[in-house]
Amino acid sequence: MANESRYKMSEERRQALVEELQQLETVGMKEAAARIAEARSFGDLSENSEYDEAKNEQGKIASRIAELKDLVENAVIVEKGSEARDVVSIGTRVRVQDLEDDSEEEYQIVGSQEIDPMNGRISDDSPFGFALKGHRVGDIVTVEAPAGELKFKILALENE
Repeated sequence: MANESRYKMSEERRQALVEELQQLETVGMKEAAARIAEARSFGDLSENSEYDEAKNEQGKIASRIAELKDLVENAVIVEKGSEARDVVSIGTRVRVQDLEDDSEEEYQIVGSQEIDPMNGRISDDSPFGFALKGHRVGDIVTVEAPAGELKFKILALENE
């Protein structure tokens, strides 16, 4: 069964994934193979923890390679500024006010492969990112959350 997933990301993110993939396919797998060969030289494989650890590491690298190939092959490049400059879209930095407690927060809307919530980078597919998309400065946005409806006012946005 073929994977039909598509992954929205910037060209920069896709390029970073390609570079990681190339590094793992060349250097990473060669190093893992060398560690396995060295561990084999220690003798009895049934009681050889170095061998088991090296094989596990090789498996992790192979798994990451498969994941990276899927991401790169199914990447959908989102061009910055491909939508109207006065609406929230991927790449937009947006400052919002929580209407319940008047606090302000700033986020950047990114594709699902670029999220970093600790640094304010949220996915356009997240409930909050999805609710913001297409809105303009001054709009009130309602977000459905487990705690109930949350309302935010868009104070400013910047599209690159």
